[in-house]
Amino acid sequence: MKIHELFSYICVSDAERAIAFYQQAFGVTEKFRLVGPNGRIGHAELDFGGAILMLADEFPEFGAHAPAHYGGTPTMLHLHVDDADEAIRRAVAAGAEIEREPQDQFYGERSGTIRDPFGHRWNIGHHLEDVSPEEMQRRYEKLFESGT
Repeated sequence: MKIHELFSYICVSDAERAIAFYQQAFGVTEKFRLVGPNGRIGHAELDFGGAILMLADEFPEFGAHAPAHYGGTPTMLHLHVDDADEAIRRAVAAGAEIEREPQDQFYGERSGTIRDPFGHRWNIGHHLEDVSPEEMQRRYEKLFESGT
């Protein structure tokens, strides 16, 4: 088996509004959408600078629910950008909430976490330094020594 690509596919409570949010917050381009006779978006693809995010409205009749149905989401999307602080400010201005302010991380990235208006969590970061797996492990262990 050869894997060609991996796509994130999210379910939202209002796909029309979600597409507008992602365009405003992240400057993405909508590739296309499929709309059913009932007006629900059954599939849409957004281009995040070459990475595709697929999304759809809720379809409870098929077991497809947005995060609120489950009381939140256990997953997180990671968006790697040129300037995490600016990307987070832009997302907040578009309606996201900050879960964790941007800060320099032990793994060589500056990142923070937001929750979008549809319940999806995004870790947004940018590269600071190359860190070997061994150094990353050392720094990780040090976090626990300091009680973090």
